[in-house]
Amino acid sequence: MIKSLHLKNVGPAPEMKMELAERLNLITGDNGLGKSFLLDVIWWALTRKWPADLNPRLTSGYPARPTDPKEPATIAFKIDSKARKNSSYASTYVPRDEAWLGKAGRPPNPGLVIYAHSDGGFSVWDPARNYWKKKGNIDIQERLPGFVFSPQEVWEGLRIPIDGKSTVVCNGLLTDWAGWIREKGDYVKTMQYILKALSPPGEAISIGPLTRISINDARDIPSITTPYSQAVPVLHASSGIRRIIGLAYMLNWSWSEHAIAAKLLGEERTKQVIILFDEIESHLHPKWQRRILKSVLDIAQIMHRKAKIQLIATTHSPLILASAETLFNNTTDGWHDLDLEPDGVKLRKRLYVPRGEITNWLTSEAFDLKRGRSSEGESAIEAALALLREEAPQLPAILKVDKKLREAHLPDIDPFWIRWSKFVDEARLSK
Repeated sequence: MIKSLHLKNVGPAPEMKMELAERLNLITGDNGLGKSFLLDVIWWALTRKWPADLNPRLTSGYPARPTDPKEPATIAFKIDSKARKNSSYASTYVPRDEAWLGKAGRPPNPGLVIYAHSDGGFSVWDPARNYWKKKGNIDIQERLPGFVFSPQEVWEGLRIPIDGKSTVVCNGLLTDWAGWIREKGDYVKTMQYILKALSPPGEAISIGPLTRISINDARDIPSITTPYSQAVPVLHASSGIRRIIGLAYMLNWSWSEHAIAAKLLGEERTKQVIILFDEIESHLHPKWQRRILKSVLDIAQIMHRKAKIQLIATTHSPLILASAETLFNNTTDGWHDLDLEPDGVKLRKRLYVPRGEITNWLTSEAFDLKRGRSSEGESAIEAALALLREEAPQLPAILKVDKKLREAHLPDIDPFWIRWSKFVDEARLSK
């Protein structure tokens, strides 16, 4: 498990420190403040490779660079390694080499790392399949350094050059899923369990029959069934459903392939699993957003029964924050919030307190909105509140703000109307 991260002269702030909780970590903040960047750095800290270095087809996951190239830059972190607890590690940036220099040898992280990118791509690092050794102070690559999938490769398979030959290291969702359906074995049962667990009540995704999408396409395509559709080819599914399907496949594939590799090597399965999830709510309807966080934790815990699970997720959704209220524990979980302040970006670990209504989360430190309304409605209410605070507001000014409130299309059920209507009526009667 990763315990801490300390960045100097890299990223959106001159210095950034992050103490991570052992189970669940939620990262919030406005666009451009560094949420995805933090996940990329955590992936690198755990695997010693940047995602885009392993797959040039990615549009994200590029190596971090110093903010000021004239000043020293460091990435330091602390993890639970297989050899000992709280293994510390630090890397400095070497401008001439355009690389981060650190200790030789395999990463100290012994666990399985699954990184779900916001665009539907995935990165996987497996201690049984991805490692290297050192000779003196020189790293000698012995296995693949990781599996990094573009969104298309999740579905169609991943090829990596090995010994000069293009080698299929993953068949992809379409081929594997079709094979699992034909075999009628444990893989398809696991896939069905994951899909059901990720679905909201009453809208469970079920595995349908194999089908064809064209007379010119000879592939047997998996299909899904839902309460509102039957035998829909997965290629025709919506963006949200495809997101869920891709996640279910990668969770199934990464764990099953790890189990196979560990058995072949005569090793025990990993005792640690770290899941990085960028924009965990991406493409999902609110009903699905309310379920995704707990579902991923539950699925990981069941699939990896003897392993410790650490989930680190970024989010823009108040529903994700609200959905954590039934499972968040401030001793095992953490909320990390990025804010833009006059002197730059600040990262804080905040105390998580249940807030109930979603509107209360919108106006929390996570999202910093003054009110859970439209920007026009917020502006109109701020103007109205300013008048309410005046000792003797003039009727023309009151009517002007009243017009502004109505133009903001505040609904009749908005509770602010009760207070405002009484104020306007009293102002008219006094004139």
